Order: sequence, then C-alpha cells, then structure tokens
Amino acid sequence: MENLGLNPKFWEKKSVFLTGHTGFKGGWMAHWLSQLGSNVYGYGLAPPSEPSFFKETNLRERLAGSTIGDIRDLHQMSNAIKRSKADIVIHMAAQPLVRESYSTPTETFATNVMGTVNLLEAARHTDNVKAIVSITTDKCYKNMEWLWPYRETDTLGGHDPYSASKACAELAVAAYRSSFLTENKIHVASARAGNVIGGGDWAADRLIPDFLRAIDAGETLNIRSPNALRPWQHVLEPILGYLMLAERLCEKKEVFADAWNFGPNDEDMKSVGWIVGQLCSRIPEANWRTETKQQPHEAVLLKLDNSKAKVDLGWSPRWNIETALTKTVEWHQAWKEKEDLDRLTTMQISEFQGTHNEGRLQ
Repeated sequence: MENLGLNPKFWEKKSVFLTGHTGFKGGWMAHWLSQLGSNVYGYGLAPPSEPSFFKETNLRERLAGSTIGDIRDLHQMSNAIKRSKADIVIHMAAQPLVRESYSTPTETFATNVMGTVNLLEAARHTDNVKAIVSITTDKCYKNMEWLWPYRETDTLGGHDPYSASKACAELAVAAYRSSFLTENKIHVASARAGNVIGGGDWAADRLIPDFLRAIDAGETLNIRSPNALRPWQHVLEPILGYLMLAERLCEKKEVFADAWNFGPNDEDMKSVGWIVGQLCSRIPEANWRTETKQQPHEAVLLKLDNSKAKVDLGWSPRWNIETALTKTVEWHQAWKEKEDLDRLTTMQISEFQGTHNEGRLQ
C-alpha cells in the first residue's frame, strides 16, 4: 500500500470529540488538532496534576469546547458528543498507570473498561460520527517476557489490573465493531502504543516525570527496574499514527477498522538504566540509585511489532530516542524558565512534521 501520510486539508474545520484532553497525551493531541484547524471538543476530568500540560500551555483557549466530566457517566458523555456534532471521536481518557491500578483496581476497571463501553455506546447513537479511534496500550498483550515483538494478532491479557483492563477494552471495541458499529457505518479502530515521553508530563510513577521532579527538588531518584526494556517514543509519534488512522477510517472505512501497534524501531528499544544515563548526560547535576524495596510486579521485557502500521498505514517513527529525550528536556527547561509553552509546543510539533528521513513519511 502506498505511503499515505497525513493530509492537513482533511482536518480543516473537522469536528473532533476528544476524551482525555486535560491529560498529558490528550493535551498534545488537542494542541496538534488545533494547529491543523480542527474544532476540538474535549471531554475529561480536571487536569490530573499540578502543574499540568493543559494549564501551562493555556490549551483551553485553543478548543471549541471543553467539558469536565467522567467517562463513567454515560448520560453526560452522550450529551457532550451530541452537542459536538463530531465527525471523529478519539478516545484517550483512562486510568493510565500500572502501579496506581494495584491501589485502585475497581476504579481502574470501571474507567478503562466501562468508560470505553460508554464512549462506544454514546457514539453509536449519534448522527455525525463516522470514525472512532480508541487508544489502549502495548500492555494489553499477554506478556510472555519473550524476545519477539508482539503483533496485533497475538493473545491479549494482563498480569496487573491496568493491563488487564486495557485488554478488556480491546475486546469491547471488537464486540461493538461487529455487533453495532459496522452496520451503523461507524468505523472503529484500536491503537496500541509504547511508553511515551515528552514535555508537560507530571504524572506520578513515570520514569521521566519522577526523574525531573527529583532534579528540581535536588534529590536522588530511586529507580525500580534499571534493566527493564521498554518501547520508548516521543508522544508525537503515536499521535501521528492516531491521526492518520482516523483519516483512513473516514476515507477507506472498514479496511482500517482493526487493531494497530505504534511503537519505535528496534534500535530505540532501551532499558530504564540507559534512559536515565542519557538524561544524566543532559543534566549534569542529576543522579540516581536502584530502589531496594519490594515492588509490585511489572514486566521486564516488552516489544511491539510496528510492521503493520508501516506497511498498511504508511506510518513510521520520525524522532529517534535521543532526539525525543532532548525535546523533552528542552520543554521542561522552558517551563522552569517561564517561557511561552504554547509557542514552544507549536514549534516542536512543526519540527516533528518537518523531519524527513529516507524511508519515512514525507
């Protein structure tokens, strides 16, 4: 299939209903959509941290609408989708943390499973929605801790409540696709991405936010699993994939209504210790040590096969891990120096779109 790319004209004045717009990843999505000229209608909880990407970039000013609401509330979300008259729904709201899911398993399953069901149910009763992209995670696979990357056809599962809840969300998407949405001419796809990094992430129990917090506080960071291998990528990498996927769902319809992996190339699969070492080389005052306390189970090895997205969608990674780390530190330093973060975010998205390498998107 040809290298399809992203068509900016497609997104001009397009109405998009985006859940999770107040979060880190959803905030970057909302910002990029607004740059493309889309009318973005956000739905999500209040910003999950203080500070937050949503507030620090004044993102509210870029949106056509912003509803503070819970995806577990079917009635409220249904009304919000209908008011938006959205052509496209991008579902990013979630309880996104593995360790948090051990503390709040009931809330994690309710949010990630029933929240997704509510979104699908609300969307199927609208007159405008043509495409839905539901974001899950690379952790939705039954992790066998093997060396081979997981493909979209591999078995779903999950050791911890977060991973299991996302596997359940995948099943819900597939069930709604076959039972309701296809006959309603609404085309739904699910997207599974790796560990995303970037400016504006202040979540707890994430490596880079924890690292930057420790530096800002003049403390030594405790690292739980320095040998754990993860598919790291800048947040803009999967977002590009989600946008391309939504576009194809509208234009090519059922051909793209499936599950998709958006992960880095093999050379950017790095250990936690390698990532921290790279960050220390950029911020000389940083230091770290290995955590000695017993920790809840987390996978040591997890790889994604991105072949399908490359071949059938025309997507491919643009920034290597070194560039992704540099851009993340650049954004954080700008925040500390009270620079214009809306402007910087716009600039980084523009730089990302302008990156051209042989064999990559043009």
